Amino acid sequence: MVLTVFLIIRLHNLFAIVMLSGIYSLLAATFFVVVDAVDVAFTEAAVGAGISTVLMLGALSLCGRDEKVADRSTLLPLLVVVVTGAALVYGTLDMPSYGDPNAPIHQHVAPRYIEKAEAETSVPNIVTAVLASYRGYDTLGEVTVIFTAGIGVLVLLGRVRLGRRKEDEDTA
Repeated sequence: MVLTVFLIIRLHNLFAIVMLSGIYSLLAATFFVVVDAVDVAFTEAAVGAGISTVLMLGALSLCGRDEKVADRSTLLPLLVVVVTGAALVYGTLDMPSYGDPNAPIHQHVAPRYIEKAEAETSVPNIVTAVLASYRGYDTLGEVTVIFTAGIGVLVLLGRVRLGRRKEDEDTA
């Protein structure tokens, strides 16, 4: 994954960057499967590798294949990224170790789901009860965000095409 990110940063061919971002999403989905987050892996594969890649290829068809190199300094964006990354790492320092049986998630939430999921939701499968019932509003929120992002991209692409039509009419 690190090599993929490095290549995305260094390349200037936008088509290669789009393909590498799709590969990165597939690698992230594989990682999520390895850590037993299959629902997140499915979403990453569908949205990250699937829909996002198709939308970026559509946008790429409107703007060209090569990145326009800016003349300005990259020091400020680099500083912002380093400070943000350091803040995120600092925020994770007090988290329990991966798989720690004494972590709060294993002490409070998981036992409650195991004991009461079927009685509270009438769903015999615990995973289905958590995803469809307990996290139903969360899932609805995720779908709403994805739908809104898709509509936003379509509106932006429509404006670009409308702008091109006006330019074509002005030159004619």
